[in-house]
Amino acid sequence: MAEMGRPRIEIEWTEFDKLCQMVATLTEIAGWFNCSEDTIERRVKEKHKITFAEYHKKKSSSGKISLRRAQFKAALGGNVTMMIWLGKQHLDQKDKTTTEHTGADGGPIKQDVTVLFIDSTESKQEV
Repeated sequence: MAEMGRPRIEIEWTEFDKLCQMVATLTEIAGWFNCSEDTIERRVKEKHKITFAEYHKKKSSSGKISLRRAQFKAALGGNVTMMIWLGKQHLDQKDKTTTEHTGADGGPIKQDVTVLFIDSTESKQEV
């Protein structure tokens, strides 16, 4: 007797690994292979004997290294935006804005102080 149901979805692992290296999410990978996230989870467990999260972490790290290498190459090649961003991320560099307030002719700011005294002993009058 033949089994009924959907045909088994096979995963093209070279393509799967490329998606992991691009740090694609489980949802995105499932969409790419036109299957459910559960199917991806099961196929990884069957083939690699580890969870999707473990496999993805291992495979995505090489993609992150490649991206970091490209960022450093861009910065060292003169990309000022990348230099600034990497400096903020890794060298504790920050944008700093200083605002100074001065009064007339660069002097101190004049402040007027008004003191209000309330006599609490006054009785209320009916109108």
